[in-house]
Amino acid sequence: GNTFEDYSRILEGVPTVRAVANVRVSSPVNGSKLSMVEKGICEHIQCKSEELVIKEPGVYLIYCHLNFHFPNCSNSPIDLKIEILVNDRVDWQTLSTWCASETCQETAFKTLFHLHLTSLKVEDRIAVTLNHPEFLNEVSLPNENVLGVLRYSDEM
Repeated sequence: GNTFEDYSRILEGVPTVRAVANVRVSSPVNGSKLSMVEKGICEHIQCKSEELVIKEPGVYLIYCHLNFHFPNCSNSPIDLKIEILVNDRVDWQTLSTWCASETCQETAFKTLFHLHLTSLKVEDRIAVTLNHPEFLNEVSLPNENVLGVLRYSDEM
């Protein structure tokens, strides 16, 4: 299926959620923050060009589904770092090494899906950064890159 539409359809069917966002993201114009290219759902969360802004406090589940394309994968390892930022500070990060000799092919496609549960306050800003945004796959399938936020609970 189509990741963006699949997530949107699932989120529309969740009856108890009061704050939710599901947006399609792409490589940044400048810098390392991913840019929003299409709003799917933005309810009680403000969807800006590079950030999602929280309007209700609570515990939130942040998810990030990104697809990567390494067109010239060689024996030179590539360290790919993904960071979820809250108010421009790293709240969660992961580091993956690709194109090492044991995983080497001429062309490689990888999909990464990450979940992060955290307490957020009103006006907290959420963004995702990549240290190598040039590898974000936006051309060949699968190319659905999604950032989402779901209010899990109003308890802090």
